[in-house]
Amino acid sequence: MAEVKAVIMDEPAINRALTRIAHEIIERNKGTESLCLAGIKRRGVPLAQTISQKIADIEGVQIPVGEIDITFYRDDLTHIDEMPRLNATDIPFSVIGKKIVLIDDVLYTGRTVRAAIDAVFALGRPAAIQLAILIDRGHRELPIRADYVGKNIPTAQNEFIAVNLAAIDGKTSVEIHGIA
Repeated sequence: MAEVKAVIMDEPAINRALTRIAHEIIERNKGTESLCLAGIKRRGVPLAQTISQKIADIEGVQIPVGEIDITFYRDDLTHIDEMPRLNATDIPFSVIGKKIVLIDDVLYTGRTVRAAIDAVFALGRPAAIQLAILIDRGHRELPIRADYVGKNIPTAQNEFIAVNLAAIDGKTSVEIHGIA
């Protein structure tokens, strides 16, 4: 069982990071025109919804939010299960010509993001894809870098980051765990 080594972010700290990311997205894109958010299931979805609401509060414009399931696009699919459970990708907008911001909780090896990019391109060709991450823990295996980062938390290989969100976990925090 993994032990909690430290609580890295509490709910107010996560809220501040998501507010900053929302401002950075608006600034980098010079507004909200052609902007769409896509949360990577599972915890990326409520993060995307929160960022969309923060952008609406700032700009007065509701940004469309979609959900991406990367299961089918994983490069380790056959190693996980012979019959993996596929969740539905729900993108209620055309990605063609749009600026898509992928949103996830933790950036680690980069393989999840690569799979999400494949999932987006399966739907059409966007004008651009950007990446927003709550936690970047390092240890990249692919040349992927986040455009927007809530917090960089260098970790050891025998540690993992647990992002807890009220919508899924009943509490909101970021914890670092050690594997015993």
